[in-house]
Amino acid sequence: MGDPAVRSSRFLSDTAILVYLAVTTWLLHMVFATHYGIFRDELYYIACSKHLAWGYVDEPPFAPLLLFLVRHTLGESLYAIRFLPAVCNSLVVLLSGLMARELGAGRFGQALAGLAVMVGGVFLGVGHFYSMSCFDHLFWALAVYVLIRLLKEDRPRLWLLFGLIAGVGLMNKYSMGFLGIGLIVGLLLTPARRYFRSRWLWIGGALASLMFLPHVLWEYHHGFPTAEFIHNATFHKNLPMSPPQFMMEVALELLPLTIPLWLAGIYFYFFSREGKPYRVLGWIFLAFLAILLSTNAKPYYFVPAFPMLFAGGAVLFEAAARRPGWGWSKPGYAALLALGGIFFLPYAVPVLPVDTFIKYENFVGIHPSSGERDRPTELPQVYADQFGWENQVAVVAKVYNSLTPEERARTLIYCSNYGQAGAIDFFGKKYGLPNASSGHNNYWFWGPQNPNADMVITIGEGREDVQKSFNDVQLAATVISPYARSFETNLPIYIGRGLKMPLKEIWPHTKDFI
Repeated sequence: MGDPAVRSSRFLSDTAILVYLAVTTWLLHMVFATHYGIFRDELYYIACSKHLAWGYVDEPPFAPLLLFLVRHTLGESLYAIRFLPAVCNSLVVLLSGLMARELGAGRFGQALAGLAVMVGGVFLGVGHFYSMSCFDHLFWALAVYVLIRLLKEDRPRLWLLFGLIAGVGLMNKYSMGFLGIGLIVGLLLTPARRYFRSRWLWIGGALASLMFLPHVLWEYHHGFPTAEFIHNATFHKNLPMSPPQFMMEVALELLPLTIPLWLAGIYFYFFSREGKPYRVLGWIFLAFLAILLSTNAKPYYFVPAFPMLFAGGAVLFEAAARRPGWGWSKPGYAALLALGGIFFLPYAVPVLPVDTFIKYENFVGIHPSSGERDRPTELPQVYADQFGWENQVAVVAKVYNSLTPEERARTLIYCSNYGQAGAIDFFGKKYGLPNASSGHNNYWFWGPQNPNADMVITIGEGREDVQKSFNDVQLAATVISPYARSFETNLPIYIGRGLKMPLKEIWPHTKDFI
């Protein structure tokens, strides 16, 4: 039998404490995984996972491929779909603490860095549903951790592992490329530029590029649709923000109480003696910020850069707390972060019934921006997009089943966005519906699901738009979803008869990459 003291110390070790934080984070997600409904983007990811390819209009192939594997192993329940995002969020908590350890933090500093991620609302929010962003957070954290080890131990061979992570990360989300751009800037502006003479850096870069090549070829063969998507989102969808507005939104999403910690992280990398060997990370942060500000990006895109700031800030905070008379600051700040995280938790994880949340939100007085140009609704976007989907499908089914069998065989169900189309595809079998069609993003590439149709049931389209293609248009129903986004709360459903021109001539004009 082992020594009880050894077993006790193992369960109270620095690593054990980080694991406890990570496991608690995962449990939090799993307990409330089904409290609301399925998220708009999850419906779209499921649809993409049924059409595997080397790329999509709005994403590389990693997330749909992984969801394909999840669906065929764990199933399509919300617990199954949200299992891996919860794991990703938990691992970022762990990796943030491990970064702090490599930078020189002791037990408290490591736990503080992990806690900052754990209470950061946007980390929790992104980790609560399936998207490429939850994996993006993880790949950034893994890459930065490897980079810290590389710089600390001067092990050039780690560029190979860094390149592997970057390659997988690029196949998940383009923002991994911004890490690469920031890395080049950081290497050029610091003594770490010596690594440009290492063959391992170039091999790692070549590996990442080779892994990303199939997606580049997909883009080429499809006319670079992602460039069109990014352009449209930048100028017609994303809400313009000044640099101060952008950073204020970032600070709010991260929990304002973490501001001193990540500001200390910036100081650590640029001005402290301990942080000088890792100054590359500071330049990665600034380069990433400059790119996002210049492209009118959403604030939450910036979030993957913050675990490394929390880690660096934790080193300085722990050192400052050792000074005479400052011992209280360690439990005091940790308790403040924990209490703040608990107080703002309902914004990140659906722990409250929806009506209770609305009262809570009005009491707090903070109404998060969606970062988009649509009209605000009673619920934050991330919650509003989890309501009304099956009800919407049920109403469409009533309209569809009101048609004669001969009419149903000639009917196309057309949706104005991928959320509606994804809902039809996900819930539709239960109601006897065929798959939906849409011009939104990758649905456009999949084409009309009934190419011989001369009738249509439209969801979310205006009467004038339907009349452009059909002679006879009648309002068949209206879907009422009080908690949904503004453009989904009173949703018209039209039946169009008398097609004015062949569907194959209409389809190119339905393209909506945004």
